[in-house]
Amino acid sequence: MRIFDRGDRQGNLDNTFTVPSYLRTDAAIFYNQGGFRAAVNIRNLFDADYFETSQSQTRVFPGDPLTVVGSISWEL
Repeated sequence: MRIFDRGDRQGNLDNTFTVPSYLRTDAAIFYNQGGFRAAVNIRNLFDADYFETSQSQTRVFPGDPLTVVGSISWEL
């Protein structure tokens, strides 16, 4: 599990507005046996609303919602 904690930060180079802080949690579960691997990766486990970055007050980019990705691989 990884926890991403970002404090308040300036939203542009002129420091005219602030982007609020956020806390996001990611997690992964995996299984390995011989050449077989199965994994489930979860980003934003608690579906937190947050802003990833910004360019100006009118261009503020939200973070991704809860995302689950599964994978299976076999290596000979």
